[in-house]
Amino acid sequence: MGKMELEKVLDLAIAEELAAHGLYKELASKVKDQAAKDTLLFLAGEELSHRDLLMAYREGRLEAQGLGMKDSVDARIVESFGTPQWDPGWGLKEIFLAAARKEQISHEFYGELAARHPAGAVRELLLKLAKEELSHKERMEYLYANTAFPQTDGG
Repeated sequence: MGKMELEKVLDLAIAEELAAHGLYKELASKVKDQAAKDTLLFLAGEELSHRDLLMAYREGRLEAQGLGMKDSVDARIVESFGTPQWDPGWGLKEIFLAAARKEQISHEFYGELAARHPAGAVRELLLKLAKEELSHKERMEYLYANTAFPQTDGG
């Protein structure tokens, strides 16, 4: 894999993060619930920080080992509950479920790109990005579960 191919992959990954940022910003402008709006704006900011991380890597300011991706547990909540239909009255649980679905799509995107590359630096980078998106899905599913099914005094 040459430098040019890595740059193309990074440009594609940066575009994916910007698209996610745009989606979260657009949804934030449409929801009525202030907590949901704040959550979407937070997620939009997270996508910009991912873009910045990828840009730093592309510019040689960060080594692939420094991307710091962690292993995640996939609870498969999105797969069980599906993605809610858009409604401006969405509350937090719908926001978290939709965000988990977006992160799942990103995870699959990077995983499929990685599968198309032979072993090497580009494939490892893509696998790390897929792992990071799965980590975000895990976080959104956790927030969804705790919002949709809050703990009661009875245990």
